[in-house]
Amino acid sequence: QVQLVESGGGLVQAGGSLRVSCEASGRTFSMNAMGWFRQAPGKERELVGGISRSGGMTRYADSVKGRFTISRDNAKNTVYLQMNSLKPEDTAVYYCAAKRTMSTIVVVTIQDEYDYWGQGTQVTVSS
Repeated sequence: QVQLVESGGGLVQAGGSLRVSCEASGRTFSMNAMGWFRQAPGKERELVGGISRSGGMTRYADSVKGRFTISRDNAKNTVYLQMNSLKPEDTAVYYCAAKRTMSTIVVVTIQDEYDYWGQGTQVTVSS
């Protein structure tokens, strides 16, 4: 069982930056590929990006590529989402998710494949 807790959301002006974090409980964090998703009001939850167990592989949605960066610190059981050049359309609840994988390099991009989810943190970008 993995419990995930996001933090660091808030209100930021367009063009600004924000880093959200997701801390996992337990000693198996490094066995999990991690993902970030978001859900805007009235829209379905969508992939932001994912990172492999080792942290060496990442993938991003086209809408955030070049602006967002996912990283992880396995010693701290934490995955990060650094968001730069934020736009009003980035406003959403951001969720982290964990998927136990055997491979250290696979990045999981399908949300139905994830086993554990955090409660989400609100990010609001004002214009």
